[in-house]
Amino acid sequence: MGDIVLEMKNIVKEFPGVRALDHVNFEARAGEVLALVGENGAGKSTLMKVLSGVWPYPTYEGEIIIKGQLKQFKNTRDAEASKVAIIYQELNLMPELTVAENIFLDREFSNALGVINWSKVYAETQKLLDELNIKDFKPTDKIKELTVGKQQMVEIAKALSINAEILVFDEPTSALTDKEVDALFEIIMKLKKQGVCMSYISHKMDELERIADSIIVLRDGQTIGEVTPVKDLTIDQIISRMVGRDIKDMFPKKTFARGEKVLEVKNFEVDHPVLAGEKMVKNASFSAYKGEILGIAGLMGSGRTELVTGIFGALPKESRGEIYLEGERVKIKSPMSAISKGIGLVTEDRKAVGLVLGHSVVNNMTISSLETVSNKWGVINSAKEKKLADDYVDQLSIKTPGLDVNIDTLSGGNQQKVIIAKWLNTMPRVLILDEPTRGIDVGAKVEIYNLLNKLVEDGVTVIIISSELPEVMGMSDRILVMFEGEIAAEFNREDAAKETIMEYATGSRRRGE
Repeated sequence: MGDIVLEMKNIVKEFPGVRALDHVNFEARAGEVLALVGENGAGKSTLMKVLSGVWPYPTYEGEIIIKGQLKQFKNTRDAEASKVAIIYQELNLMPELTVAENIFLDREFSNALGVINWSKVYAETQKLLDELNIKDFKPTDKIKELTVGKQQMVEIAKALSINAEILVFDEPTSALTDKEVDALFEIIMKLKKQGVCMSYISHKMDELERIADSIIVLRDGQTIGEVTPVKDLTIDQIISRMVGRDIKDMFPKKTFARGEKVLEVKNFEVDHPVLAGEKMVKNASFSAYKGEILGIAGLMGSGRTELVTGIFGALPKESRGEIYLEGERVKIKSPMSAISKGIGLVTEDRKAVGLVLGHSVVNNMTISSLETVSNKWGVINSAKEKKLADDYVDQLSIKTPGLDVNIDTLSGGNQQKVIIAKWLNTMPRVLILDEPTRGIDVGAKVEIYNLLNKLVEDGVTVIIISSELPEVMGMSDRILVMFEGEIAAEFNREDAAKETIMEYATGSRRRGE
């Protein structure tokens, strides 16, 4: 490893009533990827915002030392001037502008009269793309035309345009395909060879084994232990540092006797939203039973989300097929229709479509079942609404300062529990969860898994979709594998092998082979 580039010493950051960072200490080296891990709310992102000038000096205590010099950033421009760049999970790009315009925004090349030299802007952008070996898009392409993975590459190019020597990745792969993750990791390895000091925040343990050199754990705003080489820690030891206890069973699956068939789907199809004649889901047929968790695996773009979104009635014009609930054929033309028939859907993007951001915890819990807390004139009984929400806070162990606080103030795991509570209020017969633990820390994942067991025990038929194959295999009784819109294979829990599932998910094996 190279020389120490970054030191953060005794960093303290407080918000009203909360000490988010409590004397945090760590150091990072040139040509190294330092993994920064911890549960939601542990202080990871807050620490990186201190480093990048989002939380300026003197709103925090402690020292930031870069290459032996004390730095006291007043804003993000100060941090950039010291060659510090951060790539956030929620990308900070202007969709209507081109790649080049985004990379050099407010730093365009211009003459003494302020006239921008666009030829140089585009030429310098092309140099950056060449340096990163990016050939999938051009400097003149608009950001809105790029996938999330390609936008991530634009952010990296933007960081390199300031000659970043310290680069922070905050959950960079949460919305990337496997191919895009591979491309990102290739670039990170190239940056390591160039001596860039990188900090990598992630909840995905397999990524840490693959890309990180060393690791530091945050818990409750404090660093736990020293910076340690990744090779010297097992995944169980990392998790133990993160949650403050041993997690003996990452996937606490309970097995129940399989009951009657609750949901049956026959010949279901979903049209492509743009390409005429193309289908996102093709002739899909499957059943789900009481007493089981049905898992759906497959790569991003395989049609998993489109299948369940169509069943839920959110794609009424694009989908067709037969749906049976407890033997009775039903027509579902809208989400309200699905809810009335006992189907709930926890969507994969909780912030975009799962929650009403800017509203309270209690409002988010009851929004799908207002009739249960309203009188015959539609007036909400606030006392009844809060009692209902209080009960779910207790049942699901939701950590919140109160019911009236904004949903944004809760950690990802607790936001997910609020969404599940919202659907439990509707008394579902079938609950579908698309990426139920995306962006959630390890401890909260186990709590969600235990909750899934409780739902099945209470008679709810549960369907989960996950990009994390260990999650599908660890929590499902049966597994469907999708490839290019089709159900390519079906496995019982005891027959499922990771290699075989991936063969079907990638198309290297076909159904019947």
